[in-house]
Amino acid sequence: MRKILAVLPVLAVVLLVGCVGPVRDPAPEPPILAPSAGFGLSEPLGVESAAGNFVSVASTMEAVVERECYLRNPQVGCDFQIVVDDRPDQPANAFQTLDRAGRPVIAFTLAMIADARNPDELAFIMGHEAAHHILGHIPKSREQAMVGALLLGTIASLGGGSAASVQAAQQVGATVGARRFSKGFELEADQLGTVIAWDAGYDPERGARFFDRLDDPGNSFLGTHPPNADRKAVVQATLAGLRGV
Repeated sequence: MRKILAVLPVLAVVLLVGCVGPVRDPAPEPPILAPSAGFGLSEPLGVESAAGNFVSVASTMEAVVERECYLRNPQVGCDFQIVVDDRPDQPANAFQTLDRAGRPVIAFTLAMIADARNPDELAFIMGHEAAHHILGHIPKSREQAMVGALLLGTIASLGGGSAASVQAAQQVGATVGARRFSKGFELEADQLGTVIAWDAGYDPERGARFFDRLDDPGNSFLGTHPPNADRKAVVQATLAGLRGV
């Protein structure tokens, strides 16, 4: 985390000049949280305000995120790196991944930073992404994908399928396996993300209003995200516990 903070102060320049080439090193996992392009109940901030908010929130959240990680699951590695994906063609998105050394990375695209209406939204999203790592969601998803691929691939093979059909079955099985618990993972990350943002001094209820700008995925079969109403309900319930209501 220390190294990235030396990079964050230049974010305002990055936003202004639109430098090409991602700051992050690893090839990311599929996006975990993907907001829409920024249409909602309030207007986007100016470039300098958005950049300033991100730098401030990243600096504040560092200690809280890492402390929560060390308390809950230190074996996963808790030296977080918060980076900016500065490729100008990327949509509003934030995601958690690991670099080549296994270090946890939280990445925000420029569009995501520009889309955030206030520091509370940035903090909630940052806490949500950190929660995915703390709760071990990436290895759990990989494990489920492998189980699904093995199961459907074996069924196709026993049924006398060709090599191509077996491979296709494995791909379908991997997708089904990876998505089997994805909605639950999102709700778990919303819950812990609420706690992290709250502990850092932000307002998760205000932060979660960015759900109002998301396309609602509904409750489709094999969807990767739960309905927005369910996610907001988790935030509200978690906050009630934190407030002692």
